[in-house]
Amino acid sequence: MPETVFPSAKSGMHPILGLLGCLAVLASAFCFYFSTVVIRWSREAVDIDSAFFAFFRFLVGFIVVCAVMAFKRQGPAAKRVDLLIGRTIGNCVAVYCFYQAVRYTSLAEANILNMTYPIFVAILSWLLLRDQRDPMALAMVGVAVVGVWLILQPSRMGLSLNSLWGIGSGVSAAAAIVYLNLSRRHHDANTVLFYMFGLGAVLMFAFFHTRIFWPNATEWYYLALCGGSGIAGQFLITLGFRYVTAVEGGVISSTRILLAALLGPWLAWDPWLGPAGWTGALLLFGANVVLAARKRRRPAEINRGA
Repeated sequence: MPETVFPSAKSGMHPILGLLGCLAVLASAFCFYFSTVVIRWSREAVDIDSAFFAFFRFLVGFIVVCAVMAFKRQGPAAKRVDLLIGRTIGNCVAVYCFYQAVRYTSLAEANILNMTYPIFVAILSWLLLRDQRDPMALAMVGVAVVGVWLILQPSRMGLSLNSLWGIGSGVSAAAAIVYLNLSRRHHDANTVLFYMFGLGAVLMFAFFHTRIFWPNATEWYYLALCGGSGIAGQFLITLGFRYVTAVEGGVISSTRILLAALLGPWLAWDPWLGPAGWTGALLLFGANVVLAARKRRRPAEINRGA
């Protein structure tokens, strides 16, 4: 799930830096996907609840942000606490729902449905942010809805409860991004991250403390591998967006949809997507690409990730 805002790459940049930026964003997409693979692998060896994985990710993120701010000798400067809290709650719900989707559905379905958040951002922006209304975005919403329906196998004629975890992660991530967009008008990126990770860890512990415990060596391994992959993905995407345009970064980030469809059967023993599922994944990917391209005219873009 996205965490900060970056400007587009500057014109006249050396081509090597642009290439490295693209590779960094692509690597971040794989890291975000790999963190979910770790959760799937852990089911065979340990019993760790989704809430514990989410709590550990927020805790590690908070430690890293504190270290960065200490190095820069910078402290958090909250001006609109309501926006920071809204961002935190949205992100907490998104991460928890996403990890629940990983636990109860296939990795492909969980990751693809989580990547519907740009579509829900378009809907929320139309409803809440008048200066960001875009008729083309609504058209892409229709395309994405068809794609999601195909991914969820239309022969079922309805959604299973487990599929709703994935859709819930997309909806809540979209709400978190809208709050992020508003928060970044008043706060620097590190302040947003400080409160999101810090308050996120507190909220996850407050609501799910009965599922959080002192892990043994094997449990530490899976928690560290999952949390480390997520944080590595965040740093890679932070680095990459310095050297690519917002459109390039948005399109490359959306390749997680294709990564999930391609690698799931190999890394997590997922069933192969059928023709309908692949058609849906490509429609959703295409809708995300169009939405990223439509943002070219904006001065700043919202970063992607899980």
